[in-house]
Formats: sequence, C-alpha cells, structure tokens
Amino acid sequence: MKMPKKICAVITARPSYSRIKSALYAIEHHPDLQLQLVVAGSALLDRYGETINIIEADGFKVDEKVFMVLEGENKMAMAKTTGLGVIELANAFFNLRPDAVITIADRYETIATSIAASYQSIPLIHIQGGEVTGNIDEKVRHANTKFADLHLVASEEGRQRVIKLGEEASKVVNTGCPSIDLARKVYDHPSLGFDPFKKYGGVGSLKNVEESNYLVVLQHPETTTSGKSRFQIEQTLEAVFDLGIPTLWFWPNIDAGSDEVSGGIRSFREQYNPSNIHFFKNMEPEDFLRLINNSSCFIGNSSTGIRECSFLGVPVVNIGNRQYRRQRGLNVMDVDYNKEDIIRAINQQINKKYSQQFIYGNGDSGERIANEIAKFDFSFHKTIRY
Repeated sequence: MKMPKKICAVITARPSYSRIKSALYAIEHHPDLQLQLVVAGSALLDRYGETINIIEADGFKVDEKVFMVLEGENKMAMAKTTGLGVIELANAFFNLRPDAVITIADRYETIATSIAASYQSIPLIHIQGGEVTGNIDEKVRHANTKFADLHLVASEEGRQRVIKLGEEASKVVNTGCPSIDLARKVYDHPSLGFDPFKKYGGVGSLKNVEESNYLVVLQHPETTTSGKSRFQIEQTLEAVFDLGIPTLWFWPNIDAGSDEVSGGIRSFREQYNPSNIHFFKNMEPEDFLRLINNSSCFIGNSSTGIRECSFLGVPVVNIGNRQYRRQRGLNVMDVDYNKEDIIRAINQQINKKYSQQFIYGNGDSGERIANEIAKFDFSFHKTIRY
C-alpha cells in the first residue's frame, strides 16, 4: 500500500495563514498527502492576535509550536528571531520527519524555514515566489526561491521571474494565490453577515458601521525606512481623523518598527480619542475580507490591497514603498506618507467601483497546489541553469 507523503507547512505570522489556508484543506484531504502543521513566530503571540486560535478553530491539528520571537521589534530582533527560528524549526523537522516542507511567501522569518529544511536535505516547496516589493521581503523571497525545489507561484509574471532566476521551468508552476480562494467565497456571497464589534471587541468608541460607508486601514512598518515608522503612521492617522469617516483599523505586524507604529497609534488614541476609528488586533481571514469587501476603500501598505482587493474590485490607497513594483490592478492608487496626499487619494477612491481582476488567480489555487505537490518527485538536488 502506497503511504501518503508527509507535507509540513510552517505558518509564522497572521498573513501567512490566509496565504495558505485553502491549500492546507486541499492537502489534508488529498489521498496521496498527509498534512503536518507547524505554527511559529508571531502567530503564537497574543499581541498579534494569536492566529493559532483561528487555525485550531478551523479544525486543523497543530503538530508543533515553535516559539522563536525575540522582543524588540527592531532589526537586531528580526535577525536574532530568524536565527532562533533556524534552531527551533530544525528540531521540529527532525521530530516530524516530513517528506517536504512548505515555506510561504516572503516574510523575513520564512528564510529560517528554508534553511532548517534544506540543511537537513528535506525538499522545499516555496509558495508565491517571483514577485517584487519593497522591504526586506524582497531579498528574503528570492533567497527562498534559490533554496526551493518546487515553486508554486501566484502569477504569470512571478513564474517568468523565477525561471529567469535560473530555476527549471518544469518545477515552476503558476497555481495562483490561495488567498484568492477566500476572496472568491466572499465575492460570491458578499453580505457582511457578522458584527465585528460583538465578535472581536477591539478598542474605540465607534460601535457600528453601515455597509459601503466605512474605511479599513492596515499599515505596517517599512524595514527600509528605519526610524520613520512613527511619522508615517501619524500621517495616516491624521488624514483618517480629519476625514471623519467611520474607520476600522488593524494592528501592524511584527516587522522592525512595529513598536513605533503601535506606539504612534496608542499615543494618537489617547490624545485625540478619535470617535470615528475602532482598532482591532486580528480577525478570521474570511471575516477580514468581508469587512474589506463591504468598505468604501482599503488604505495602508498591506499586500491585501494588491492581491485580494484586485479580485474583489475594492478601491485601494496604497501608501509608501512597502509594495514597490508589485504587480497591481487598476483599483490601486499610490501615494507617499503625506497627510494631504492621503486625504486627496481617499476622496478620489472612495466608493469607486472596479471590475474583478485575475492577476493572482481565480479561486482554485488550493486544489491546484495540492495536486502539484502530489505530482512532485520530491527531489532535493538541483543544478541552476542560467
């Protein structure tokens, strides 16, 4: 009897889960595959929304928890967190004995997954390589590509770029992005269907919102503009406060500069007590997308504005260089960290209607990823062909 191949996926942060969720389901239910799940990094921490609780509530069994985050939210903490991740993930892979490991996208700590697997001669599968952005993510993503043995990219542009990096074309497959699978469900059933204040709590005096009459903001620090994160978040806070439009604002990720961003939010909240803004830590991926889909505009520098919002047709104001040169749809307007520019862009974008765009897939990525993994020959050695 043929034994299913053990496929170990590593989730290190809250955005990683939405980027892989539908593929996890497909792997779990594929007859030739056995899912192993490692949850690590900020996905385990309360201050970043304890994504592990959402993962387990969705019915997934977590095989290993890897605590690896060093406090500090600065560049040294990022480097040491990654180093600790290599050590702890190496132990996890040694214990689980997977046939292949999945590393997801481009967050800084994902390189720890790649090193810990590759140095133990475990084939590496990289999801969503070949894209370009700003931030440290740009270097990490392409480093993951060079470690990886199978490349399941999210766009045709990404596929061509990975091949140009010297990877064998037969092992570079455009499966689309699993987050679009979630967006497709939301697009097909667009009703909000839940009260975000009752379900998730949060902080702020805003108690209700009407569909298509509120903004959603998610702004992370930029690791390439060290020391400017406080100023950058204040420009967006002031713009949204001055507009007076009801706004649902989400906490930043763990990148260097996160303390500056969260500190800026707390200080602004205490000083002005903005009646039009409510702050949340985290949400289930589908709930988050439903909020965005029913909003007037999505604002910030998250890749959600580039990926899922292009599929949903939601207008986006993308701020700064965190998504620099990433392939985007017509729904995105780019501005700098300047209060007046942000206000002007929101006023231009608010309540605009955009058609669906299929840059990152059409909603069947999870099954395609599972099928490609099942066909994979699980080879480890590769020779780069330039």
